[in-house]
Amino acid sequence: MSETIDLAPRKGMTAAEISAAVAKILELATLEEKVAMMSGHGFFAQMRESRGLWGANPYRAGGGCERLGVPPLYFTDGPRGVARGSSTCFPCTMARGATFDPALERRVGEVMGIEARAQGCTLSGAVCVNLLRHPAWGRAQETYGEDPYHLGEMGAALATGIQTHNVVATAKHFALNSIENARFKIDVRIDPRSLREVYLPHFRRILEAGCGSVMSAYNKMNGEHCGQNRELLTGILREEWGFEGFVHSDWVLGVYQPYGAAAGLDVENPEPVHFGAKLVAAVNSGAIEPSVIDTACRRILTTTYRFACAEDPLESYPPSLVACEAHRAVAEEVALKSAVLLKNEGVLPLKKSAVRKLAVAGRLATLENTGDNGSSRVRPPYVMTSLAGLKEFLDEGVAVFAGDESDALDAASAAARADAAVVVVGLTAAEEGEWIPGDMGGAPESGQGRRGAVGGDRDNLGLAPEQIKLIRAVAGATRRTVVVVVGGSAIMMNEWIDEVGAVLQTFYSGMEGGRALARLLFGEVSPSGRLPFTVPKAESDLPFFDKNADTIEYGPYHGYTLLEKAGTEPAFAFGYGLSYSSFGYRALKVRKAGDRLQVQVSVTNRGAVAADEVAQVYVGFPGKVVDRPKKLLRGFERLTLKPAETRTVRLEVPLDTLCWYDATTRSWKLESGAHTVYAGGSSRDRDLVRAAISL
Repeated sequence: MSETIDLAPRKGMTAAEISAAVAKILELATLEEKVAMMSGHGFFAQMRESRGLWGANPYRAGGGCERLGVPPLYFTDGPRGVARGSSTCFPCTMARGATFDPALERRVGEVMGIEARAQGCTLSGAVCVNLLRHPAWGRAQETYGEDPYHLGEMGAALATGIQTHNVVATAKHFALNSIENARFKIDVRIDPRSLREVYLPHFRRILEAGCGSVMSAYNKMNGEHCGQNRELLTGILREEWGFEGFVHSDWVLGVYQPYGAAAGLDVENPEPVHFGAKLVAAVNSGAIEPSVIDTACRRILTTTYRFACAEDPLESYPPSLVACEAHRAVAEEVALKSAVLLKNEGVLPLKKSAVRKLAVAGRLATLENTGDNGSSRVRPPYVMTSLAGLKEFLDEGVAVFAGDESDALDAASAAARADAAVVVVGLTAAEEGEWIPGDMGGAPESGQGRRGAVGGDRDNLGLAPEQIKLIRAVAGATRRTVVVVVGGSAIMMNEWIDEVGAVLQTFYSGMEGGRALARLLFGEVSPSGRLPFTVPKAESDLPFFDKNADTIEYGPYHGYTLLEKAGTEPAFAFGYGLSYSSFGYRALKVRKAGDRLQVQVSVTNRGAVAADEVAQVYVGFPGKVVDRPKKLLRGFERLTLKPAETRTVRLEVPLDTLCWYDATTRSWKLESGAHTVYAGGSSRDRDLVRAAISL
């Protein structure tokens, strides 16, 4: 072995100095040392030591050469927060998608970056942006919604925030990962145009914003596993997009052959199963060129050094920053801005002076329910439940627990004696989440034998029968019934919604969710979340979904584009959400300025209270050359308006975001002719004003 040489990164190194250091490392490192950089190490031993507790340690996830002073990358998961220690637990990603607030999401990312650094981590898996094709997907809560443009803006904001504190962000899972139970085997068949127009634009947006790495998906695309799919990892990612960062596999079974390295995979995690000695042997036999190894290591090293050498915004990252008061305040802000008011027949806001007794019903009202128990699980220092938040907000004895699903008649009796009732229903990790076979983690969390399987896709989109029975019983006792719906995506409410006065969807609202709920219900803050997905009237209105499928075909339509194409009215439209105020739109103007459209529209608060609105801009296409959706989201802005206040929103829409992909010429084309620009408070036609422009 050669002598030890210190080529460790130093703060303040220039790009030229980093390039020289990387070149020197590649010159001095042996083949075995280079290949060792291309995999994680020590994961299974750490899992045994921690008795299967995910996130108990920072996991070594590629890079590193001790002899040359090269540090490895240390991984922590997300996306509800840092899945390590006792970190701040934010509302789930879908809830944050409902805020339509990239500036807030960037601040969430900064908190995650700070808390990752404070706990010894330098690589974050928090940027989960797989498109919500069908709401039965068990892992829907980990992404922002169904629309690629919205996904890209929110994901880019999170990645930017995380990387502010020199933690490398990874965008996952690349690509087409939106069925959970079959994720290890399913082959997603897709045409080049649907792939590039629907399922990849958000990844490209996030990478062009500077995200440093990509995590491959478990599933196959057109017959080949994504972790060794050359079309994805080299043809699209590197050759079409020019991505210069590194790609690493998902955590278990994400690589299937050493040739994954030649296809464009740089790091196998969590251990060298198919890389390691097998990859060294493949190089020595001539099956894989040595340049493949050098290229992968150059990507890993350059990214590692770029972040490690950059100046930190904070002088230090002590453990005291984890779940500190300022970070918990951001979690509450997200919970306040993400809740979506779906129905309100004059029941909300409740008035403290008029509510002497509040009946709170439902098992979930007392449950610390922050989302699934897979890799995204965060263990905060506390969780404020719905009941606890209401009790804290109101005077002693006002909020009382009326009962759960096991005693609906008793709950109804208590509600009849109250001034109002709140019923908390929905889902938990038992009904949806990341599907983890019992033997995958390496060790049982309890230490008592093999752990059972966790999570999975949903079998139906409605509530459990016992929850519907509870809602009906309480609503039958008092019309002043508010139903609070918890869950990761669309929940169908047809069976009971006409019987209640108000419905508020809070998703999984994080550690401060109970406090936020009380402030929303009693009008301290007006609900301002907007649905990041479409809720259908019937499951048959959605794309085909089979959680156990071996093969499935993904086409160009889903969500609002599918329902609009079919002329089908949804139960609740994409972008929809009520407020304690109301808003009007007028004076929509559109002009072409160079390579973009300039759009402006005036928004007025027509109500009596200050409130937030999400102004949304959609663009419709001529659709004569090729089939296109009726319209696509191409801009949004969240704004706060006082009563009677009017503000003009100005947005720019790059013309290249209006193009369609020509698979024959492998090029993007803008169709000439009349385009329609829409602006308003949701994707529903009646909520939109419109203007035409010829391109």
